[in-house]
Order: sequence, then structure tokens, then C-alpha cells
Amino acid sequence: MSRWLILGATSPIAREFARLAAAQGAEIVLAGRDLEDMERSAADIRVRSDRTVSVVEFDALDMASHEAFARRVDEEGEGTLGVFVAFGFMPSQTEIDAAPELGAHVISANFTGAVSILQWLKPVLEKRKGVVVVLGSVAGDRGRASNYIYGSAKAGLHTFLQGLRIVLDRAGVRVINIKPGFIDTSMSWGSVKDGPLMATPRALAERALKLADGKGAGESYFPWFWFFIMTIIKSVPYRIFRKLPI
Repeated sequence: MSRWLILGATSPIAREFARLAAAQGAEIVLAGRDLEDMERSAADIRVRSDRTVSVVEFDALDMASHEAFARRVDEEGEGTLGVFVAFGFMPSQTEIDAAPELGAHVISANFTGAVSILQWLKPVLEKRKGVVVVLGSVAGDRGRASNYIYGSAKAGLHTFLQGLRIVLDRAGVRVINIKPGFIDTSMSWGSVKDGPLMATPRALAERALKLADGKGAGESYFPWFWFFIMTIIKSVPYRIFRKLPI
């Protein structure tokens, strides 16, 4: 990949992905809201890889700015383009119930913001070719009482990506949806204790880049065993499922 555009570049997963992609020789564009944080990451990557790393402001929630952002991406680069969508927001369901306005924020940060920027980037990708890698979630596979707002946002994102995959495949652009389980970041603090179900940001970034470089399935669970966990969860009859403490 000639260049990687990393949206939500201040997340631990995005940082690891940027380092790995630069080590492979790609130019890196870090995009997010915290310019100071991204400048520090950019300096670190330049030292490690001697690659071109730029920083641009991007706000997934400011959808009125997405058209101009996509135009800038188109004007400032050449060659194949990879887009890594790593932004998101996951308060607990208890927090959302206490402040219902958070629900709309969760939907915007995890679904409509991603839809907006990817729609604006679609013609750029069709022209430049490349790949789109998006972080979905196992939470989108079935609605659960413990996180149904976040889960519904990810479910919508998954459906959107299925359709986008068909459209961009015709232009030679791959769309990959990775559905992680528990990842050791601030978003998952308190959700599960350290153990075999918890994976590291580095491991997820490595998997994402490997999928981007290969020709595998358009949807992938991470770690792999979540495919079997979610297959079981989706198969449980509702009358039983509604009683489970999940």
C-alpha cells in the first residue's frame, strides 16, 4: 500500500497499526482530533521507519466537514490508498441509561460518522484503488441487554460495510470488517478481567494489516475463537437468551 489514511489515529490500536504500516514502507496520514497527541506519534514513527508521516485534523462527528476532508485526501496523495477506520465510542449501557443523550452520540461515533466519511471517500478509493479496513465489533452480532445501543451501532455499521464491499469490489477495492472481542484498551476497562479472552492492540493491528495485505474474507473475527463464541450466542433461543446475564 502506498499510503495509509488512519482515522481515529489516537487510539492504541491505530498507533500500533501506523507503526507497522510504516515499517512496511507506506506513507502514513494520521487523522483525528488531538493534533498534539498525533504529532508525538508522527515523530515516533518517523524515527522508527524514516517514512513520510503527516497529521491532519478529522472529527468523525463533524459530518459537515467530511466532504472537504475527502477532497483534501484526494488532492494530496498518489498511488494506492488504504483507509483504516479505528474511531469509536463505548460508554456503558448504565451510563447511557443515566444520560439518554449519550445514545445518539454512540450511534454517531460508531455508525453515522463512519458511513459519512466512507461515502465521501468512496470515489477517491474507486480512483486510487486499495483497501478499507474497519473495526467493527462482536457486539453487533446480537442485541444484548448490557450494551444494546453500542451493539446496534455496530450492527448498522456491519450491514453498511456488506453493501459497500459489493460496490467497491467492482472497482477493485477490498473492504474488510474486523470484529474484535475484548481488546486491552480504555474502551474495554471494567468489561472483563485479563484472561484468555483479552487481546492486545498490537495483536489486533498485526491481524488487520495482514488481512489488508492478503485476499481473505471480507469479515473476520479477532481473535479467531470469537467466531465460535458468537455462533453459539446467535443460536441461543430468545426465551433462554433473555435470561442470560450478558
